[in-house]
Amino acid sequence: MAGLTSTPNQENPFKTSWVNRLIFAVIIGYLFYSMSTLGLTLDRLIIGFGESERLLSRMFPPDFSRSSLLLSGLAESLQIAIISSFFGIVISLFLGLMAARNMMPAIVSIPIRGFIALCRSFHPVIIAILFVKAVGFGALAGILTLIIASIGFIAKLFAEAIEEISFKPVEAIRATGASFMSVILYAVMPQVFARFIGFASYQLDSNLRNSTMVGIVGAGGLGGTLFSAFQRFDYDFVAAILITIIALILVGEFLSNIVRRIF
Repeated sequence: MAGLTSTPNQENPFKTSWVNRLIFAVIIGYLFYSMSTLGLTLDRLIIGFGESERLLSRMFPPDFSRSSLLLSGLAESLQIAIISSFFGIVISLFLGLMAARNMMPAIVSIPIRGFIALCRSFHPVIIAILFVKAVGFGALAGILTLIIASIGFIAKLFAEAIEEISFKPVEAIRATGASFMSVILYAVMPQVFARFIGFASYQLDSNLRNSTMVGIVGAGGLGGTLFSAFQRFDYDFVAAILITIIALILVGEFLSNIVRRIF
């Protein structure tokens, strides 16, 4: 069969050579070295499974008796996620546009891209600790944290989406003498709007998860309640909180799918 035969000039990209074997051996050797230095032993893993079984037995059945405390933490997490997503998405629109190298000169795009990279350089928990120290405990620290996290993700992807657009509509709109804002509205946004909706809905889903996590360090939300329950060894209430968080994420995923289907 002519379609399945290979020509003599074609090289097998997966052909084994001494270089590939050496790289593979180095990777395997480093994995074993890392496991030995970190104390990852089979005995420790078996003990961990036993402890996990005892922990799960203490978590069930879940305790939903303190529903008022659970719902107040859930409502605060939801508010943190929605507020931070709104402001993070709006700010990312402008920053993503200014970071696009095909729309802005280097003197503008390079500093903005550096700021965006800085926003995603740290885990949200680290940023939350900094904001808790700066503005105190509570929801404000969580909102500021997730705004920074949203900028680091959405602005980067939005800038990359703008850089991949076809420039013919941009040149056509410019040829009519239209303003810069008209070029953005009628030539750039129609090409990236669907992708931006996808970025924004994903970030809302991410902020719903992170809003329950930053509370562990005092940045508001359900995470603070979860951390307190762990400290009291109140594992049946921990199970109730975890089930509530899972329900929140599932609802957020359902709403994200609706938004993507609409747009």
